[in-house]
Amino acid sequence: MGATKMLDTRNAFLRMMDANYNRAKEALRVSEDILRFVLNDKKISSRCKFLRHRLTQIFLTLSIPYAKIVQSRRSRHDVGREFVLSDQKHPRPVDIFLSNVKRAEEATRVLEEVARAVFPNKARSFERLRFSIYELEKQALKKF
Repeated sequence: MGATKMLDTRNAFLRMMDANYNRAKEALRVSEDILRFVLNDKKISSRCKFLRHRLTQIFLTLSIPYAKIVQSRRSRHDVGREFVLSDQKHPRPVDIFLSNVKRAEEATRVLEEVARAVFPNKARSFERLRFSIYELEKQALKKF
């Protein structure tokens, strides 16, 4: 593979990591707020907050500055940017929670897979985080 192709692939992986980091952070924040403000559950909302902060800790210890990852971003030219799934029903808090916790699980799976190619020493950290989110989902669903 040529040097230009390798650079393009690495940049694409950085874009994927940037998008999925943001996706996971946003999803965990929505989940946290449902647990905090709807369920009024300090313990489980604190656990969600911890996982959100853990994601940031892992991401900021990558062997590349965060600013470089952000520079790989191409939001205006993202071919998937306009795709929005519209749901006409009125979601219940549990529906919002589930949509977002699933989004966080999916995003951390992408981070894990891409890290295997770009930052192999961090893949296991993303995997452990994903399994912690699975456990959070299980615990939270008992509360709804």
